[in-house]
Amino acid sequence: MKITAVEAIPFTIPYVKPVKFASGQVHAAEHVLVRIHTDEGVVGVAEAPPRPYTYGETRDGILAVIRGVFAPQILGLTLTEREVITYRLARTVGNPTAKAAIDMAAWDALGRSLDLPVSALLGGFTDRMRVSHMLGFDTPSAMVAEAERMVDEYGITTFKVKVGRRPVAVDTAAVRALRERFGDTVELYVDGNRGWTASESLRAMQEMADLDLLFAEELCPADDVLGRRWLLQHIDVPFIADESVPTPADVIRQVLGGSATAISIKTARTGFTGSQRVHHLAEGLGLEVVIGNQFDGQLGTACAVSFGAAFELTSRRAGELSNFLDMSGDLLAAPLCIRDGELHLPAGPGLGVDVDPAKLDHYRTDR
Repeated sequence: MKITAVEAIPFTIPYVKPVKFASGQVHAAEHVLVRIHTDEGVVGVAEAPPRPYTYGETRDGILAVIRGVFAPQILGLTLTEREVITYRLARTVGNPTAKAAIDMAAWDALGRSLDLPVSALLGGFTDRMRVSHMLGFDTPSAMVAEAERMVDEYGITTFKVKVGRRPVAVDTAAVRALRERFGDTVELYVDGNRGWTASESLRAMQEMADLDLLFAEELCPADDVLGRRWLLQHIDVPFIADESVPTPADVIRQVLGGSATAISIKTARTGFTGSQRVHHLAEGLGLEVVIGNQFDGQLGTACAVSFGAAFELTSRRAGELSNFLDMSGDLLAAPLCIRDGELHLPAGPGLGVDVDPAKLDHYRTDR
């Protein structure tokens, strides 16, 4: 089970419509497919989604660091030397999604080699997760219409509502419209992507105090240390740290510093090995956890559900597993399917999914 080659392949898949939020907008999935080959002929796959406005990574940067720095450091290692792989990647600062994709591709190759699902290797708690759908910036009526479609077509009843615009009433009106339309038949939470100040965040939360929100996520910047602590002292909704907790050390800083009471785990950011560490830390600290989404395609979503379903803690809440529905295509031979508000684990070893060669040829951008 030795690693013999590491590929990084750029691809682009347009979104049906731009996804807009406080820290940017996405018009196309300009991602990187990572493939790890072994001496037994096994190939593991994963997806790296660059987010330059969040982590500073670009697609060109991901391609360069994988090809020029990471691949040479892990060639010849076995798939069971995960700690060695993690250690060698960690010697390079930053590049979280590039590291995560290599880690997850290695796990996929390991599962395929052992003829076991990755989720079973990680923990094997359940075979499915409830799905939460993200609603990007739009008018209240358009956001309600999108939510109605998700309920009708996919049975989704949990929605993460992007907020962070000014004035705050623009977003509070949208959240109120959703609650008025669906009553208590849906779960709602809000994500500001650091778009408001602490005082704007408090005003918005006060305006939405009667809307029974599950969570508030990254409403204001984490580097406004005093402002965020002050905000958390004045709201009674669990506050999720997402962009501010890319590492276990960041989780400790945010939670013990009084700047978060829950966390989002994104396998696209911490892979499976790093996500395990974050999960165990959250479990020990008694934090609520949601499985987040980094505008992953179906391959990235297969990674997210494989991790989320592996543990009781991460499977309690609906995971953000539907962003691929906004894409105009994908790479998988057998597409993922959300039914009755749930996404089941794909059947088969590793991640249980395969990349369609014809689709990859169509969407790759290096030819």
